Amino acid sequence: MADVSLAIIGGTGKEGNALARRFAQAGVRVLIGSRDAAKAQAAAQDLNTRIGAARVEGYTNREAAERAEVLLLSVPYAGMQPILADVRAAAQNKIVINIAASLDPEKKSRAKPPAAGSVTAEVQQFFGDATRVVCAFQNISPEKLESVEEKIDSDVLVCGADKDTRAQVIELIRRIGVDAFDAGMLANAVAVEALTAALIAINLRYKTKGAGIRIVGVPR
Repeated sequence: MADVSLAIIGGTGKEGNALARRFAQAGVRVLIGSRDAAKAQAAAQDLNTRIGAARVEGYTNREAAERAEVLLLSVPYAGMQPILADVRAAAQNKIVINIAASLDPEKKSRAKPPAAGSVTAEVQQFFGDATRVVCAFQNISPEKLESVEEKIDSDVLVCGADKDTRAQVIELIRRIGVDAFDAGMLANAVAVEALTAALIAINLRYKTKGAGIRIVGVPR
């Protein structure tokens, strides 16, 4: 995915903006999406100034999705549905990366899978078979993502779609200096998303903000 273009849907939020900067710094063409095009353009201009290169563009969510080859959904689950509906047509025949996890809104240290089994599975069902949906980044804390000058020392698990799609997403993630691993089919996304709740519980118990995971026993 050397020349891939990446649309970050909801890219003006903290997590989306941090991911936009990390990917842009790695040489990826990034399209920030927002419900407000002017807000996305301002965020893009700010990021270009910070990285010293014109690699980030700002559009509405739908425009960003139409122009990019890969979509990354940086959208909270609670507000996801209208945004999914807005970009559904643009997402057809593309790769979509979901970073949201199935957490209990009343207690985020408790997993609460939706009826589909995971948020990722729900996104796949909504977009249909022509879209290849995977999960990634669930197990890296927002604080780690937002510390853009620091290397992320946690691993990313990628589930969903097919083996070739997962390989492409892993290659893309590794461009920002993060190790990513193929964790299998879409059904496994429930475990990856639920692990987020466990990491939040660890953060609370041990009064930290950066709990993550490292895969051992696998060659790097």
